[in-house]
Amino acid sequence: MSRSVQVTLAGQNWVFEARAGETILEAAEWSGVILPSSCRTGACRTCMCKSTRGKVRYHVEWPGLSKEEKRDGYILPCVAEAETDLTLEIPAARLQP
Repeated sequence: MSRSVQVTLAGQNWVFEARAGETILEAAEWSGVILPSSCRTGACRTCMCKSTRGKVRYHVEWPGLSKEEKRDGYILPCVAEAETDLTLEIPAARLQP
């Protein structure tokens, strides 16, 4: 069985599981949560959101974030994998119809 962690969307108080090897965006979609996204490569920044708790690892060498944004807790869910339980602020998230 693969490892999984919990991702909480703070504003909505929604929780979903993220499995090892999948991006946060993929985990959200599997759980019926739609996050803002476009390129899915870490370049366009459409999915950029703030992480207030937890740690991620990136699937690309250079995610499109400045070092200041990283320091302030911003992440790109389309190319980030949750390494620990996360709490994210994504006001535009919605449930699949």
